[in-house]
Amino acid sequence: MDKETHLVKRAIIMAAGTGSRMQPLTFEIPKPLVKVRGVRMIDTVTEALKANGIEEIHVVVGHLKEQFYAWAEGKDIDIIENPYYNICNNISSLYAAREYLEDCIILDGDQIIYNPKILDPHFTLSGYNAVWCEGETDEWLMEVEDGVVKSCSRNGGSHGWQLYSISRWSREDGKRLRGHLEYEFDRGNRQIYWDDVAMFCHFDEYTLGIREMQKDDIIEIDELKELAEIDPSYRVYLKDTVIKA
Repeated sequence: MDKETHLVKRAIIMAAGTGSRMQPLTFEIPKPLVKVRGVRMIDTVTEALKANGIEEIHVVVGHLKEQFYAWAEGKDIDIIENPYYNICNNISSLYAAREYLEDCIILDGDQIIYNPKILDPHFTLSGYNAVWCEGETDEWLMEVEDGVVKSCSRNGGSHGWQLYSISRWSREDGKRLRGHLEYEFDRGNRQIYWDDVAMFCHFDEYTLGIREMQKDDIIEIDELKELAEIDPSYRVYLKDTVIKA
C-alpha cells in the first residue's frame, strides 16, 4: 500500500438542491434535513466527519436555506449560500465554495453514513469513494488500473467501480479543480455536475484514485419510494403522490 501523503483539513457539504424526486416532502423541508428513523441525513454526515477529526465544515445551501441556519445554530458550521441553485446544476454549489477546495473532502448532505471510517481523512491520490459493482448499474462507473482511474462512464455498465458522492482533493488538485471550475462556470457551462469538471472536462489533468468501501457503508436515497422503504413513516407521502398522479 502506498504511503499516505495527504490529510483532509476541511469538508464541503453540498446541500442546496430542491430534492425534486422526493416531492412533496421536500416542499416542506430540504432533503438533507429529512429525518430517517429519527435522525437527519446531514447529521450522519457531520457526525462522521467529526469522528474523523474533520472539524472545519462548510455547508452550501439554497432551497429552504433558512432551515439550515436554524439547524446550524449552536454548531461550529459555516453556511455558504448558493444564489444560483435553482437555475444551475450543482456545479454552482461548488463554485460558491471554491475557496475551500484545498485539502478538502466534498460530499452530499442527503445521504446516510453508517460507517464513519469511509470518511478517513488520510489519502494518497485525490479521487472518489467507490464500491465494486459486479452486476449491471446505471450509475457512474469507473475503470481502475493499479489504483488509478483510467476512465469513467456516465451510462454505467458492469464489472467496475461505482462512483459515490464522497471525494478527497489534495492541496494541488484542489487548486487545479478551482481553476477548472471557474473556467467552466464563467464561460457559461453551468448545467453540468461539478464532478464533470475533473472526471470528463479536464480528466487528463488529474491522476485520480479511489477509496474502496462496501455498499452497506452508506445509503444514497434518491426517491420518495426508497425513503418510504427504509422509514415506513413516510408512506403517507407516497400515498398522496399516488392519489395525485
